[in-house]
Amino acid sequence: MGKGKLYRHWDGKFLAEVNYKFYDESETNWWGDLTFTEYLRIRDGEGYMLELQDGRKGKCSLKKRVNRAVIGVAPLFYYRFRGSGQLK
Repeated sequence: MGKGKLYRHWDGKFLAEVNYKFYDESETNWWGDLTFTEYLRIRDGEGYMLELQDGRKGKCSLKKRVNRAVIGVAPLFYYRFRGSGQLK
C-alpha cells in the first residue's frame, strides 16, 4: 500500500493522510481503494484531489464501502476512488 494525502479539489484544503492501493492505472482512467490513517467523515462524490506517494496528483471521486468479512466485528470502512485524466 502506498501513502498519500487527500485534499478538497476546489480550495486545496488538506483533509487527511491516506493509505491507498491501485487496481488500474491508465493514461485516462485510474481507480483503487483507500483508507484514512485517522478518523474522518467525508461525503461520497466528486471534488477531491489525491496526492500519491511519488508526488503525482489527480482529481478523483470517492464512494464509501464497508468490509464485513467477519461477523461480530465492527465494520471497516474504506473508499473506492476513481479518477480521470493523467496523474501529474
